[in-house]
Amino acid sequence: MFPLRRLASTVVVLLGVTILTYGLIFLTPGDPATVVLQEQLGHQPSEQSVRDFRAEQGLDDPVPVQYANWLADVLRGDLGDSYYGDGPVLELLVDHLPQTLALAGASILVAICVALPAGIASACYRGTRIDYASQLIALLGVSTPNFWLGYLLIIVGALRLGLFPVAGAGSLPQLVLPAITLGTGMAAVLTRLVRSSLLEVLAEPFVDGARARGVPGRAVVVVHALRTALLPVVTMIGLQLGYVLGGAVVVEVVFQRPGLGTLLVDAVFARDYPVVQGVTLLVGTLFVAVNLLTDLVYRRLDPRVSIGGVGT
Repeated sequence: MFPLRRLASTVVVLLGVTILTYGLIFLTPGDPATVVLQEQLGHQPSEQSVRDFRAEQGLDDPVPVQYANWLADVLRGDLGDSYYGDGPVLELLVDHLPQTLALAGASILVAICVALPAGIASACYRGTRIDYASQLIALLGVSTPNFWLGYLLIIVGALRLGLFPVAGAGSLPQLVLPAITLGTGMAAVLTRLVRSSLLEVLAEPFVDGARARGVPGRAVVVVHALRTALLPVVTMIGLQLGYVLGGAVVVEVVFQRPGLGTLLVDAVFARDYPVVQGVTLLVGTLFVAVNLLTDLVYRRLDPRVSIGGVGT
């Protein structure tokens, strides 16, 4: 029953995403035909050219009809073509997706590598300077905007120290600063969650029992308490995908990375509707898929937890 329920919810979510995207796109000011033709021709297009473009792209049809036609094409695996002759939208997504996935994966890795030791240390040394320092750093991480941190890292890490490239993609050094920029906010959230979850688990009777049996303190934390404490952390990592993908738009623009974020921003300003719709659909699909994976991992960590939300 669970796969069928999740499949049904996935279809509903993705359908809602496409409808919302379509509605918001057509609420933006400006005629896409005029904008596209003016960009291509370099001057104001004639009324006849605008009418021809609108007829060719089906923009004269009512919005519900346009949406139905686009959805029918998507179900056949056709996401349309860019208005600017850049090729099929599907090929554009395939070209830009690896850069965004690399940034998202590296950012999550940075967040985990920072949050786990910081959260564990904060919980084990509760009420000490280590705990206060960890909480202060986490607060600063949550409060710092991505774009500000990105420019700061460019100034310090690239321009002043010359340790990493300023912008671009394709090599590991070019990934370091963007990953730190995007992973910092997520690390701050996870650090606080690891701390609170571990403190709650350490107060459980089974932990006291392990200590009474003479289990060393480090083993009590790592072997007995941490596994249970990671359950909400795993869930949060999955939910943070939305933050990562949303932040990738800003970070990719700051560091001039050719990912989905940059593609989406350029398409929005250029009124390239097929590209905007394609990127939105892909991001929504990725978000739903990762949430499903999160549920499976959650069940793996604690088989007593029912994925459907009802205890077994």
